[in-house]
Amino acid sequence: MPDTGIPREAIGATAERSLVVNEEHSAVRWGSGGIEVLSTPQMIAMMEESAVDALRPYLPPEQQTVGIHLDVAHLAATPMGGQVTARATLLEIDGRKAIFRVEAYDAAGTIGEGTHQRFLIDVERFMNKARERLTQ
Repeated sequence: MPDTGIPREAIGATAERSLVVNEEHSAVRWGSGGIEVLSTPQMIAMMEESAVDALRPYLPPEQQTVGIHLDVAHLAATPMGGQVTARATLLEIDGRKAIFRVEAYDAAGTIGEGTHQRFLIDVERFMNKARERLTQ
């Protein structure tokens, strides 16, 4: 099946991912700093996972999306033991490109926000091209 576009009815789709911050989510573990707080890479991963989850019901099994752009600010630190939730909301579709608003928050409020773009791909074709890169 060709990757012709993301269905228009997906606009407005939202998904969330939550976690309680522990050592595996910390800046120390991710190598993004020496402080025991939620790392920026972990927050970004949660935002991307939320975007994937938001689109999943609208895509056939042979199609997926890949992240192509992320513009995010990490605004506040969440210490160990704090619960964090990331949310992605599909704002716009431009052919095979999906544009999301992403945000993350803890009990005290917003800790991160920005935009994320994903691109619709046919998994088999995408993987063939990826493998070809290593043989050139």
